Amino acid sequence: MANVHYMIVEHDGGWAYKVGDVFSERYATYDEAREAAERAAAEQRLPGATEDIEYQDEAGDWHEEISQGRDRPETDVTG
Repeated sequence: MANVHYMIVEHDGGWAYKVGDVFSERYATYDEAREAAERAAAEQRLPGATEDIEYQDEAGDWHEEISQGRDRPETDVTG
């Protein structure tokens, strides 16, 4: 099972959460960024419907998979 880590960081004169190299929108306060990260992390853990997905990898190759709605990552928020 995958782990998704949300990190609270200073960003663009305010605060944001970051997953990997991707930043969220800017929040005025640390608390607002933390609350948004907690909500996003909780939503990641919610089960959904089984669906066919397509994605492009870093080499530009396309892949097709079936995503099980119950196969959700573990999440955490730090920072």
